[in-house]
Amino acid sequence: MQTVLDDPGVKPVSASKLRRIALQRQGLVGKRVIGSGQAGVIQAVEHLGYVQIDTISVVQRAHHHVLWTRIKNYSPELLDRAVKDKKIFEYWFHAAAYLPMRDFRFALPRMHAIKAGEKHWFENISKKLSRQVYQRIKSEGPLRARDFVSKSGKPDRKSTGWWDWKPAKQAIEQLFMQGDLMIVEREGFQKRYDLTERVLPEHVCTQMPDIEEQARYLVDTSLRAHGYASLKSFTYLRKGKAIRQAVLNCIEAYIDESKVIQIKSDAGDKFYCDPSVVSERIRPANRVMLLSPFDNLVIQRQRCREVFNFDYQIECYVPAAKRQHGYFCLPVLYKDQLVGRVDCKAERKTSVLQINYLQSIVSDEDYLALLAEELVRFMQFNQCNSIQFKPGASIVCRRWLQQRVEKLSCPV
Repeated sequence: MQTVLDDPGVKPVSASKLRRIALQRQGLVGKRVIGSGQAGVIQAVEHLGYVQIDTISVVQRAHHHVLWTRIKNYSPELLDRAVKDKKIFEYWFHAAAYLPMRDFRFALPRMHAIKAGEKHWFENISKKLSRQVYQRIKSEGPLRARDFVSKSGKPDRKSTGWWDWKPAKQAIEQLFMQGDLMIVEREGFQKRYDLTERVLPEHVCTQMPDIEEQARYLVDTSLRAHGYASLKSFTYLRKGKAIRQAVLNCIEAYIDESKVIQIKSDAGDKFYCDPSVVSERIRPANRVMLLSPFDNLVIQRQRCREVFNFDYQIECYVPAAKRQHGYFCLPVLYKDQLVGRVDCKAERKTSVLQINYLQSIVSDEDYLALLAEELVRFMQFNQCNSIQFKPGASIVCRRWLQQRVEKLSCPV
């Protein structure tokens, strides 16, 4: 019986090559190679397809962290400006995310399904309340959920009637998810909403994609951002047999057109690949990077195991007693391998980056020196002034690293 490994049409690719392709396509080969400034932010979001948003603020928020690893001289203000300039927008990919404005039409199927009741965001939202919320934003301009509560904390009495914060907030989010409102800016983590018709640029296509177009969008996005993907990866967290079948049909058509080839790893894992990347010579940078737990490179746990032989799970959602590596451990990238985890917290009142845990399969001096440099960069990114390693914690070469980062933080 012929297996995938015996199939002459499936090209074998070494584990090292697969890792380097993934890193090159993710913009993680060199020192923030995607771009710089606001143009770099827009280019990164367009290239990656999405940047996931997360509310956890133990260290700098995930969306800023992901962009910081790829963009020279990144600052959070650059992302905020790109939203205000209507180059990117907030909606849903497989989770809440920043998306390229050019891809707005591919958010329409979810928006329409929620509006039609085929998908539920909140159940039993009062249609009357939704109309009142919508009309108030229409008449007053962009508003936040907290604008529906008075300064006293009591329901806000406006010409449209009494307001209660929780139902009003849910109504706003429902209107956002069904496409009637868009987020125009954030103040901290407070979102300000306006009517979609006032936010969406005139040139943006709003034609509903059919399922074949939606499938091509998913395949093209994955191949552009990763270079290759498994069938499961193309439809990560997408439900429904119809979209999975449409993606499979798209892949088969791309294979017939020589736009995609089949490859296999040393372990026999099968992927569909952009043929142009296989012949590229990719040399990873001799550096260490601390990645966000929500980084596009590691967010898919199965892919991370298959490509990097690294079983990574963020543990903030794991009960404290069952955590092995800490509440918000960051994957550590060294050259072309994921080699460890570091759990840290930015203590903003004292401007200290606290290192609670550091585990690594590498511990030579060259690696540790590069790790110390990255810890200092990460300290600065988090607007901290010093690094402290938690005494008695499981931290590789704690004393050596403490001395090194102190020297780097306070150069002579």
